[in-house]
Amino acid sequence: MAKIFLILHVLAAVIAVGPVTVAGSMFPAAARKAAAGPDRPDSVAAVRLLHRICQVYAFVGLAVPVLGFATASSMGVLGSPWLIVSIALTGAAALVLALLVLPGQAAAIADLNGSATDDGDATTGAAGLEAAQIRRLAMLTGIFNLLWATVTILMIVRPGSSTGA
Repeated sequence: MAKIFLILHVLAAVIAVGPVTVAGSMFPAAARKAAAGPDRPDSVAAVRLLHRICQVYAFVGLAVPVLGFATASSMGVLGSPWLIVSIALTGAAALVLALLVLPGQAAAIADLNGSATDDGDATTGAAGLEAAQIRRLAMLTGIFNLLWATVTILMIVRPGSSTGA
């Protein structure tokens, strides 16, 4: 049963977390283009699509820790330090995504849609989307991606593993 849980856990991680990391990483550049570009309606639609991908796959990503706990339990490694660190980092990544990245993307879309007004400042794009806002979102997405990369490394290396890997 452990092998089945492990397969499902890895598949869920690849299928759910992969699209969030890619779409999340693409979002700031797409938002920057939408704020400045002449083909603004198409660019804004692309930004909305990337945000929707992040939202949907973040929800699907809830399966990753559920299957991870099932896998760890069936393998008898729930108390392992590397797993506890991985759980903490996964929780941190989830919080960054849910509390900072997704709301930041939603705010950027609202600004692109004209919820804010353009004050003519050189650092402000169309409808009030600020360059600093895009940079902050890029940084937060990078932090999310770095947390997941660290968890992935811990899952592969597993200090004290008997596999020799």
